[in-house]
Amino acid sequence: MNSPPSGDPETLRRKLIAARQALPDRLERAVQLQSVLRVWLVGRPETTIGGYWPIKGEFDPLPALYRWAEADERRRIGLPVLNREDGSLRFHVWYPGCPMELDAHDIPKPKGTEQFAPQLLLLPCLGFGPEGQRLGYGGGFYDRCIATLTPRPAVVGLSYSNGFLPMLRAQPGELALDAVLTDDGVVWQAE
Repeated sequence: MNSPPSGDPETLRRKLIAARQALPDRLERAVQLQSVLRVWLVGRPETTIGGYWPIKGEFDPLPALYRWAEADERRRIGLPVLNREDGSLRFHVWYPGCPMELDAHDIPKPKGTEQFAPQLLLLPCLGFGPEGQRLGYGGGFYDRCIATLTPRPAVVGLSYSNGFLPMLRAQPGELALDAVLTDDGVVWQAE
């Protein structure tokens, strides 16, 4: 888990969720981030992307991903499916209108679609810090999932710009994101 700037990590997470949900201009920020994501995806070589179903005021990447997939029939989008027994994440093909069901945390997931290993992962960020650090919900699901994928996919954090935490630092063994995209643009990208 990333080390929060100060105080209790769970208190910080609750504050960040509340701040994100209370953004008076969240719709405008979402429109801008849709544009940033669409432009950023244009030159990407990957044909499989793992996204997420937005919860708690998160940015919704699915419209941009659907537009990306429309441009090439080889492109596939996946959403995470949580295994209730071992807590692992797998990605299953998603498309608009595909059958859905609730996962172990009551988040919609594709039902009965093919599993695949994404070449690029888009992760929601509660907060983000310098050099690609990410603050998530604290469950470690994505960290464990990424550690099992070979080759390791490119990992991109998506957040509204108000989630920037300048003092956020990684703990030993944590992997930084390869890029962070916000409504302000590409705010960080690995060399």
